[in-house]
Amino acid sequence: MTSYQWLLLALLLSQSGMVWIALSMKVHWEQVMLHSAAESITSRKTLKSLAVTALMLSLLSCLMADHPSMALLVWIMLMAITALTVALVLSWRARLLRFMWPFLNLEKS
Repeated sequence: MTSYQWLLLALLLSQSGMVWIALSMKVHWEQVMLHSAAESITSRKTLKSLAVTALMLSLLSCLMADHPSMALLVWIMLMAITALTVALVLSWRARLLRFMWPFLNLEKS
């Protein structure tokens, strides 16, 4: 893979990780899914583990693209950009994030 492909993968993983972190919070879950988090304990643990995994894979992808000092800088900037993106989507169109829940049950809408 080229460095551009590694960085694109890092961006996608970072975005997914930030969305999963946001969805693991009860307030955002209710905002996005439009129902209370009845399955909250299982869902929150699953989402947090998915988020940590995605963010670590994002760091690994950055490390594959560049040397460590530059990769760390790029990864930190990706964290900032994707966190801002998720915050803006949550305030503007929160329902767009509902498709990032991997076990989406369409009957509960």
